[in-house]
Amino acid sequence: MDSLLRHMVDMTGHRDHTMLDISVISAVQELAGALQTRVLSIATVCGQKFVRSRACIRADGVACPEELYDGGSPGDPLAAFPELAHCLEHHDSRAEGLGADGRRRLWLPIWFGDKADTCLEIVHAHHFSADEIHMISGIVSVYRNFQNLLDYSERDSLTGLLNRKTFDDQLARMLHCADAEPLVPGQPERRQHGAEEKQWLAVVDVDHFKMVNDRFGHLYGDEVLILIANLLQSSFRSQDRVFRFGGEEFVVLLRSTTLENARKIIDRFRTNVEAHVFPQVGRVTVSVGFTSISATDSPVVTLGHADQALYFAKANGRNRACHYEELVANGLLQTIATNDTAEFF
Repeated sequence: MDSLLRHMVDMTGHRDHTMLDISVISAVQELAGALQTRVLSIATVCGQKFVRSRACIRADGVACPEELYDGGSPGDPLAAFPELAHCLEHHDSRAEGLGADGRRRLWLPIWFGDKADTCLEIVHAHHFSADEIHMISGIVSVYRNFQNLLDYSERDSLTGLLNRKTFDDQLARMLHCADAEPLVPGQPERRQHGAEEKQWLAVVDVDHFKMVNDRFGHLYGDEVLILIANLLQSSFRSQDRVFRFGGEEFVVLLRSTTLENARKIIDRFRTNVEAHVFPQVGRVTVSVGFTSISATDSPVVTLGHADQALYFAKANGRNRACHYEELVANGLLQTIATNDTAEFF
């Protein structure tokens, strides 16, 4: 009982989705004696549902190597998890299955009304007892309620992306964790590798969005924003953070990657949008400006650099991604001094 209460206190003490995810799988892992516990994201892309690992821990408190998707895949098809697919289709509270490895799997979707875009997966060597399921279900109920509270304050109501209010905290956390990042409470810090790896900020703007609203109406305009939000979530990696800043503007924080990789991931998202068929509207494109993040620059300065690159992209043909430092090095942009009170959005 003391261990359960300790985990409940730890879970409800977080004000961040990532740490809440880690806290709940740590609790389930210890209390259920599981072999592996994961938080899964469930997303719909082009009418097909995909499952993607968001946080994972294995026996003895060892965090799984991050299952990264470089933008080429939104995850594993939901069809690869038939028991979970049946559970979601029938709005069931849980599903069990036996894997090819002989291990039992328990899935518990996190339902908000008739929608579940998060699911807990617990892997065990034996059948789950009634007491284990009862305890895990109780933890999941607390997790769902607290996640709902965080969503209400942190998420954009239309797209479900993080909102502008959470951006400064996330950027500060990214800078703080640039050199060291604890994956599990109480575990040693993992050092980032590769001196050439940097953090990146990208500003995304939907091209000619006003024309979409004027021609097709705000209902279809909202649908375009929702679909682009889905493409953002499926195109970027699980450790990146995607925000809606308002209107047709989005911001992405890319963690620890090279310029070549950042360019590839961003441009793949851009081409995913270009190739997508939007109902009624047809073809939609986006322009992107991106810049490296420096601990010496304020968020406003960093946003300003990405914004300058974005406007260069829009002024030079749209449907392209431009790198601020590269534009400056080539003499196509001049660095503009910015004070901390300036507003770019």
